[in-house]
Parts: sequence; C-alpha cells; structure tokens
Amino acid sequence: MSASLLDVQHVMRGYGARSPVLTDVSLTVQREEIVALLGRNGAGKSTLVYLALGLLAPERGTVRTFGLDPVRDPVAVKRRIGFVGEQPTAPPMISGADLLALHRTLYPAWDRTFERDLVERFALGPHLGKSMGLSKGQRQQLALLCAVCHRPELLVLDEPAAGLDPVARREFLEASIQLLNREGTGIVYSSHHLGDVERLGGRMLLLDEGRIKVDAALDVLREARCLVTVPRDAVSAERMHALPGLVRLRAVGDRWHALITGEAAMMEPQVQAILGTPAAWCTALPLEDLFIELTAGTSAERAA
Repeated sequence: MSASLLDVQHVMRGYGARSPVLTDVSLTVQREEIVALLGRNGAGKSTLVYLALGLLAPERGTVRTFGLDPVRDPVAVKRRIGFVGEQPTAPPMISGADLLALHRTLYPAWDRTFERDLVERFALGPHLGKSMGLSKGQRQQLALLCAVCHRPELLVLDEPAAGLDPVARREFLEASIQLLNREGTGIVYSSHHLGDVERLGGRMLLLDEGRIKVDAALDVLREARCLVTVPRDAVSAERMHALPGLVRLRAVGDRWHALITGEAAMMEPQVQAILGTPAAWCTALPLEDLFIELTAGTSAERAA
C-alpha cells in the first residue's frame, strides 16, 4: 500500500494551444492530512483536482492516487475517493432517496449509520423523496453524503461550499472534519472562502503562474511572514530589495508593500535599521491579506 494518498511529480498540463495551466507541479498528500489549494481564478486548482481524480491525464510527469495511475485504474481509485465539486452533478430527475440507494449498491463499505447522522444533521429527511426543487445547499449536502458515507481514504472538495449560506457552509465543513477524525481520511480542497481555510487548518498550497509558490502549514505560514509598509518617497526600490527574507515587493499607492519572512515584532527594529527610517512598520497578516500580498497584480508587476 502506498504511503501517500496522492503523489504528483513534475506535472505539466495545458489546454490546446494555450500556455500550460500547470508547468511543473509536485506535491504529496499523506493520510490524516488537510491540504488547502489556493490561487486566483485560472491558477490550476481544478486542473490539479481533475488530475488526482483521473479525469485528466498529465502531459508530462506522473500522478499516483493510492499508488495507482488514476487514468488507468479509475474504478480502483474511485472506490477509495470521495469528491464534491462546485456544481451538483446528480441528474435533477432522480430523488435523493434513489441517489443514496444507488450509492449503497456501488460501495460495499457504505456506512448507513453515518448516512442517517448526516441526513439528520442537514435536516434532509423531508426532502429525500423529491426529484426536483431542492435548493443548491440541499443538493450540495446530498452530494457530500454520497461522497463520504463510503468512508473514503481521500476526500477531494473543489469549491464545494460556493453559494452556500454561512450556516450551511459551516455544517458542510464540520461534516468533513468529522470524517477526518473518524477515519483518518485525507482532505484536499480548494476554496475562495479563506475563513473556511483558516477554520479547517492544515497545510496550504498556493498555486501561481503554473507552479506551487507556497507549501507550508497554516500556523507556520502566519507566523513566518509579515508585511513591511513604508512611504515610497522615503526609501528607494533598490533599498527595499535589500530587505532580508524578501518574498515580494509591490507599490500600493504612495507606499511600498514588502512581504518578508519573520515575525513582525522581531523584524521591525531590523527593518527600520536597514531602511534607515522609523517610518517602516511590520505587521502580522491574516490569511486573506497574506493571499492578496502574494498574488495581487499582474505577472509583470510580480516579476519587477
């Protein structure tokens, strides 16, 4: 049995004549690990998910899910994996009860007790006989039941809570965490709701310009980065580029924003000494602000 749930090595994948969406991506996901895929629209998050599921094949490199090639062994992989995407995939004409019955026949390890628990938690019981008229939240909750009640070893979520209200989104996440705690399931998910990312915790992978630019535990990431702000008329760009541990420098209005490694309180005296000005402040960043500092602006601006 493979030690890793997912092993991606030097993968490239594009679409037609366009530039590759993924140019050289490598990552591993272990059992009991939560991994958040972050990136701007078009960064390749869904492409990476589809590669893991075997819905796409890499143009270069290798993808192994449970040690198997998910393209060549799709049934063996899908029996051990759960997936929920942004849009419900069940045909609208089938009732929730029939959909669950179908999944019970497909998965010998289907857990009826877990199914009943989730039906009760989501208050889906009165709605399972419906074939039409379910809200998007109810359809997503039903999709989660179908994805987790066979106790998958790997749960893959691709923007699954998009469009859900905060209560439904919280319940969705709690059910996913319950599966992790019960079964040791690994979870890979993409989301633009960074509050959800912080709530789930775990490890963050930031996709940008076809590559993984950041791969770190969320707790470490928050403590290991801080933002330096300083008036642009006080310090030259050359001096800003001399800051130790510089991750990224950009101009925002009349100020420099420099993302550096290090804890804010410890770095501020050193930064002020290097820049020669007391008007340089270091601040810790919440995840959303950190994401913006890492990805905002055009490719040319980020290369400058």
